[in-house]
Amino acid sequence: MTRRLQILRRAAEVFERKGVAQTSIEDIASEVGIKREGIYYYFKSREDILLELILPQSDNLLRSMRNIMATASTNLDKLRSAMEMHISSYSPGYLETTVMLREKHIFKDQKKLDALRRVWRDYTDLWEELIKRGQTSGEFSDGLDAKMVSYGVLGMCNWMARWYTPDKGMEIPEITENFFRLCSYGLMRGEPDV
Repeated sequence: MTRRLQILRRAAEVFERKGVAQTSIEDIASEVGIKREGIYYYFKSREDILLELILPQSDNLLRSMRNIMATASTNLDKLRSAMEMHISSYSPGYLETTVMLREKHIFKDQKKLDALRRVWRDYTDLWEELIKRGQTSGEFSDGLDAKMVSYGVLGMCNWMARWYTPDKGMEIPEITENFFRLCSYGLMRGEPDV
């Protein structure tokens, strides 16, 4: 593992444990076993470290969602694939995903913040588009607001950052199946023909 990757990995661990706002460059340097100045050789600031943890993970989610939307699958199958993809980002990217979803990110560099917001907005828009397509095709209930539904599905999946820990109980496929069935069929008994 290169020193740069080691710094990113240790930073993710400290961010997850202490929170971003409570983590200093000194904390990260201590975890890596180097002096504070050694961090600055690779990164200008804690903000740069955080962005390098979050942006690639966010870009991967967006790219994967675009690929799902481009398939010829039914919208119900796309919903399952999208949920599986999103929830699977917790493994092996548990730390990065947890930091990405748990923390409020306040970047002083407006360009960096804008880049991150653009990715998240595009990602959320694709979820809304998926719901709208499902409503148009008759696969999903058209009596619901597509934006609100997409926020609800993402909110449910993102809340895993508060309670999910790998190798402690529930497995990703089990969580995905339960969440998908809840979103697709609600809490009613049985599954309707869709």
